[in-house]
Amino acid sequence: MTTDDFLADCRARLAFDLFSNTWNAVVLWALRDGPRRPVELRERIGGISSKVLTETLRRLQFNGLVARHAHPGAPPRVEYQLTALGRTLLAPIDAVGAWAFEHGDEVMAAQDAECNAAAQQSPHTR
Repeated sequence: MTTDDFLADCRARLAFDLFSNTWNAVVLWALRDGPRRPVELRERIGGISSKVLTETLRRLQFNGLVARHAHPGAPPRVEYQLTALGRTLLAPIDAVGAWAFEHGDEVMAAQDAECNAAAQQSPHTR
């Protein structure tokens, strides 16, 4: 892959799109240890609504990263698990997480500096 291919290749954009939604990587990571029911995922993740979790699971299923398994019974039970393709994203997610752990304070410091600079440049109204 050349640099030009990287900028123009729809496949590269597809991969970045998968990471552009915060919840995609979080849900994939939450499924790394095996199948989970939606309620278990919500407990494990925290801060995600049922609606957003459902949308995320559907999006991941559409992209072939997650499989949905319905189990008969009363009440019916649904579980989600990573597909083989979905498992291939665990290493990049782990790498991004490690990068964030190592450099997150630097990013937040840069954000604070920009906010402070913007606040000093804007006229104060009192």
